Amino acid sequence: MKKTLLFLILSIVFIGPAKAAEPLTLAEALTTAGKNHPQIEEAAATLSATEAKLGQAKANYWPQINLAADWNKGDTFLTALGGIKETEVSTTSVVVRQNLYDFGRTAGATDAARGAKAAAAEGVSVSRQDVAFRVKAAWYLVLAAEKQVEASRKTVAAREGLARQAGEFFLHGIRSKVEVARTEAALFAGKSLLIRAENNRDLARLELANAMGLDSLADRPLAEPETNAAPAPEDLASLREEALRNRSELKRLSSLKDAASGSLRSARSGYLPTLSGTASYGDAAQSMLPEGQIWALGVNLTLPVFSGFATQEQVREADAAMHGVEAQHRNLRMQVAKEVESAWLGITEAQARLAASSKEAEAAQESQRLAMERYREGLGTMIEAIDAQAQALNAETARIQAGYDQRIAEARLDRALGRQ
Repeated sequence: MKKTLLFLILSIVFIGPAKAAEPLTLAEALTTAGKNHPQIEEAAATLSATEAKLGQAKANYWPQINLAADWNKGDTFLTALGGIKETEVSTTSVVVRQNLYDFGRTAGATDAARGAKAAAAEGVSVSRQDVAFRVKAAWYLVLAAEKQVEASRKTVAAREGLARQAGEFFLHGIRSKVEVARTEAALFAGKSLLIRAENNRDLARLELANAMGLDSLADRPLAEPETNAAPAPEDLASLREEALRNRSELKRLSSLKDAASGSLRSARSGYLPTLSGTASYGDAAQSMLPEGQIWALGVNLTLPVFSGFATQEQVREADAAMHGVEAQHRNLRMQVAKEVESAWLGITEAQARLAASSKEAEAAQESQRLAMERYREGLGTMIEAIDAQAQALNAETARIQAGYDQRIAEARLDRALGRQ
């Protein structure tokens, strides 16, 4: 029994935390965001609504079937009797109406709804790409913040060593009390930077959780990304062509243009007649006449003569909407080209800055090591050591920022190209 209890306790202690601390990968974060983020759910709901509107537009192709019932009772003047007679009439019938030809009204409305549905489908893709970019940006921001925390901790450790060394020098009468105070002040300044770095990390984790559609990440660490060298940016001209082919925003505007064209055709058909057929069958009963079955067949032609200029204004509205979508399309093409070039330049600049800052960080680390050694040997000054530590932290911060900027520029280029 004791062995069983011991096994259960060990299972809780060791297995439980292992599951809770399972690293979160970028692929898992993207999948979670795709399932949970409200922006994607909203776009999907919009798509469902446009599908329903398309079904409504197609309804006029089908016959309209209605059940009609009527009953009335009162005093009626009957010519045959030459007087007023109380009458009671009741009818029950099935009425079928079928649109035969409306000169493009239904076809135009259907095309407009079909274009709106296609635009909503592209809107879902846009939302997914926006959320994916936000997840990637937040992901790399967390990684950069964690590295900044590590760098700040190293600086605090170095300044703690410097403060201890200054204290020993003071005890042996080699350095003054002022130097001890200055090293302690530098230590507390380093701790302040560490607190700020930890706060930035926590904020970055919260941003990543929100980008994934979650309230928090709990205590899950992030999995280490692959350290493969980033490829050089591709040819700018080919990237622009790819973006113009792939961007869902451009496809969405093309679909909206089709929808506006359908609305324009439907509005113009308001000047033309409509032809429909009707059929009815039922029973009728009257107090003065024999009861029996009734039926009717008919064809109806309606020609609009004057509608208070409503049709004219509907045509003008649809035409303006189509021209507006065309202008948006041209403007977005220019914006896409600008986004591609901006991301492409960002990658090029970040790669060059990362190479330079990496060398600078290596040199600053070596300078800090030498300054600390000189101070321990009593050859260097406290100011020289603190300056070297600050320079090393700044260089490491620049290297971290350059690496983060490169990753973000790569993600921004993928978003500008419309890559899934």
